Amino acid sequence: MTDTKITLPENEIPTHFYNIVPDLPTPMPPPLHPVTREPIGPEALAPIFPASLIAQEVSQERMIAIPDQVRDIYRLYRPTPVFRARAFEEALDTPARIYYKSEHVSPIGSHKLNTAIMQAYANKQEGVKRLATETGAGQWGSALSCACRLIGLDCMVYMVRISYDQKPYRRIMMKTYGADIVASPSNLTAAGRAILAADPDSPGSLGIAISEAVEDAAQRDDSKYALGSVLNHVLLHQTIIGQEALKQMELAGDYPDILIGCHGGGSNFAGLVFPFLRDKLSGARKGLRAIAVEPASCPSLTGGTREYDFGDTAGLTPLMMMHTLGHTFMPAPLHAGGLRYHGSAPLVSHLLAAGIVEAEAYNQREVFESAVRFARSEGTIPAPESAHAIHSVVRHALAARESGEAKVILFNLSGHGLFDLAAYESFLGGKMAD
Repeated sequence: MTDTKITLPENEIPTHFYNIVPDLPTPMPPPLHPVTREPIGPEALAPIFPASLIAQEVSQERMIAIPDQVRDIYRLYRPTPVFRARAFEEALDTPARIYYKSEHVSPIGSHKLNTAIMQAYANKQEGVKRLATETGAGQWGSALSCACRLIGLDCMVYMVRISYDQKPYRRIMMKTYGADIVASPSNLTAAGRAILAADPDSPGSLGIAISEAVEDAAQRDDSKYALGSVLNHVLLHQTIIGQEALKQMELAGDYPDILIGCHGGGSNFAGLVFPFLRDKLSGARKGLRAIAVEPASCPSLTGGTREYDFGDTAGLTPLMMMHTLGHTFMPAPLHAGGLRYHGSAPLVSHLLAAGIVEAEAYNQREVFESAVRFARSEGTIPAPESAHAIHSVVRHALAARESGEAKVILFNLSGHGLFDLAAYESFLGGKMAD
């Protein structure tokens, strides 16, 4: 019998990040200058990112070494376990074998710390003193706050106002790590002041918060900007998830038929699936399915168009080819704050357009219904973001029951929901709207 908990020793922490770019069937469209709309090179990113991360962003190398100091910090929580969800399988009465990668065991409770540590390290090495960033639900802000404290940097976080109000414990966590935090839109930046002038009660969006953080970083000599998802180098850092999972599934004597991850900007989805997709792209596992799951109220992959768009609301970032709802899109204040981004990672969009990955979208209440079902089976209360992946797992596990196929499903439990209990209270009290 397969172990319920599949672990790896510390010496199995990956030594390299996996870069999927060299294995893509067609090249990525280049980013464009926000004004001239001409293709731009890495030099355009220099005002907001350190040189080493820019090099990773445009790298054509398949494997990129992880610095020893970064791997040493990873030892705080990596390798993370893979669990066989036996009780969940029983509750669903499915022949499917369900596994999940537990990224919620990190100190801040989500996968976001994987890239935060690497980004803080890269900036520190180049003499940066302070990082500015945005956060939605607060997982990324918590991660960067923690990483900056561990590495020795100051941290400034612009938190989407609706999440700032909904997630007080995330705010407290960031402050505990020593970060400065402000609700976005704010009066600290021109971008924020312009939004507030038009709508003093704006709930904010990730696009607005990105505009504020980028403006903040660009105006200060001691600061750079850090992003928690979307860009190539961020997805690159998360591939330690899938690399570990490959080894763990081998120990389990199984290989996934279906990979599932929630999708906002794309980092946890890519982190799990990219190392496995190498097998699909090589032809070794042609039937492998990889499914990105998003909220129906912010459906960039399933409802957006693939076109060049800004990564932020104010139009300060380069234009990227991605599935997008439009950079001025204002999402509903859904409880899965980390899934409110108007666009998607260009790499994920590229793979979706090529038919290599798939996308699904679900409504909030059905997602929470599956989250509660999982918690009552497996014991862990999932983040609302991760609950989207869990709902997709339920759908595919029940389909396996109907067909009688013993499918192997692996999903990423990207974060816990212990700071999201107000959302669960809303659902359990019958007050949650779709």
